[in-house]
Parts: sequence; structure tokens; C-alpha cells
Amino acid sequence: MPAMLGQSKAFELMRAQLHRYAGCDVQVLIEGETGTGKELAAREIHYASARSERPFVPVNCGALPDNLIENELFGHERGAYTDAKSAQPGLIDHARGGTLFLDEVDSLSSKAQVTLLRFLENNEYRPVGGGAARVSSARVVAATNACLDARVAAGLFRRDLQYRLNALHVCLPPLRERAGDIPMLAQHFLAQLAQRLDRPAKRWTDEALRVLDAHGWPGNVRELENVVLRAYLGTEGAMIGASILDGLIAPAAYVSSEESADIFLEDGDLHYLSAKKNAMCAFERSYLLGLMKRTAGNISAAARLSGTERRQLGKLLKKHGIETGGFR
Repeated sequence: MPAMLGQSKAFELMRAQLHRYAGCDVQVLIEGETGTGKELAAREIHYASARSERPFVPVNCGALPDNLIENELFGHERGAYTDAKSAQPGLIDHARGGTLFLDEVDSLSSKAQVTLLRFLENNEYRPVGGGAARVSSARVVAATNACLDARVAAGLFRRDLQYRLNALHVCLPPLRERAGDIPMLAQHFLAQLAQRLDRPAKRWTDEALRVLDAHGWPGNVRELENVVLRAYLGTEGAMIGASILDGLIAPAAYVSSEESADIFLEDGDLHYLSAKKNAMCAFERSYLLGLMKRTAGNISAAARLSGTERRQLGKLLKKHGIETGGFR
């Protein structure tokens, strides 16, 4: 099983929470930005629980079509429809005694939300074309990179379903808030790559590690892993320097004297974590403004150029109150 890796305080607190929840056999909702490792967190819960010897079944909710949602989840009996030559178990059957992981649960349609809610109310379901109700013994863990509270407020997600999924809640910290983890992960991914590709081991220069540590990583651990791969393949020698990172990650943003003044706390002291958080916020806004200017406010083009998912980029723009229309 791929392990979650980290040594920062934020990471250790989050992992301890996952292990506490592993012993509570109820639904868990995992929220976190794109690339923070939500499936890994769900697996951490599963394999730390009494269900570890039973199946872990991941489901991409965004790939479940409305007309097949019940068939995918509950299975069907022979003759349930024209092509049903034999009975087929659903994903809930496959997860019997184990964990059913519902990824991107926010992407479920209204119809799919009703179907899932009905199942979660008493863990009962009927295969398509079936008769007697069956009871599931699977534990449900759901994940989303959207804020369900906001989607409920916007009328896009059922509040009663949110309550059912949110018996226990975990919020995964973004990589930029995991002080000290970036260099450690960069070194780990580099060693892992050499082994996987059966190629010579390589190392980062100190300057390269400083550049990596200063980056905002909007795509989080997944983005870092991709950058490590590109840097490894793009370097001939044994040492990977900072220069190759210029074309792989966005350069640090210039912070004006007015913006840098905001880094200080109200009482005049400079606290590292507060300073880093404010500097990252200034970087994000500056970077996004430059990105929108370069792409004339085209979010799809900006997502391709920046190497981020369109939805994640949209959330960042909303966070900083940047309207794309002013760049067209």
C-alpha cells in the first residue's frame, strides 16, 4: 500500500486523526485541495481499522452515469434488462466487510445523491431487478476537493446527504502548510524514481531544494511528484540544480514594500508561519493576475499553462476575488 509521507506538525496531527477515526466504524468525509492525497488518507483509515483484511473499493463518483448509478453500486439480477445474461454484483457487494471509498462525491448528480442518501439511511439496497432488500456491511468514506458547505448553500448538494457523509470529518492540510515536508518528499520521490526506472540515483542541490520549498504548490503533492519526474528526466548529471526548475514551476512573485509590510503581525513581531502564509497569499494573487493577463482571462488556457486543474484554478481565482472578465 502506498504510504502517506510527512514529518511536519500539521501532517502528524492529521495522520493521528485518521488513526483515531479508523477505530470508529462510521462514515468519514475527507476534504482537501487537489493533490493532497485524499485516497491515500482513506486507505490509511481502512488499513488501520479492523477492516484491513477486507476489500478497499474506490469509486470515482464523477464517472458514474445517472442511468447506471444503481446498477454500478447495487449490481443487477439476471434478466433485469435485455443484456443482463447473468447476475452481477455491484461495488457495494465488492466492498462487503471492507471500505467503499466515494471520491469526488461533490460531482454526484441530483439523482445520484438521492440514490446514495437512500442507501446510507439504513444501509439497505436492492440489486436492479431484484426482490428482497440486502444489508451492506461496507463502511463508507467519501472525499471531495470542494467545500460541501458552499455547495449546499448554493443548492448544488443535498444537506441531508452531507449530514450522512459527515459523521466524522478530516481536512487534509495543503502542502504549503506542511513546513519541512517539501524537501523530504522531493528527496523521497527522487529516490523512488531511480528505483522504478532502474536508473542512476540523483540528488538535489541545496539551492534547488530552497526553490522547491518556496513554491506554493497549488497542485500539492501530486504537482511536486510530477515536477520531480520532469526534473529527473531533464537532468543529465547526478545533481539536479535550481536552473532546471525555472521552466517547471512558476518563479517566486515580487512582493512590494506595501505587501511585505503585511507579512508582519499586528504587534510588530515576525512569526515564521504567519509570514510564510501571508507571503504565499501575496505570491498566489500576483501569479494569478499575471496568468490571467497572459491568457486574456481564459481559464482553460490558464489551467493548461500553469499545469493545474481548471476547477482548482477557478477556486483559487474565487479565493482572491479575481474576475476573469476584466482581462478580455
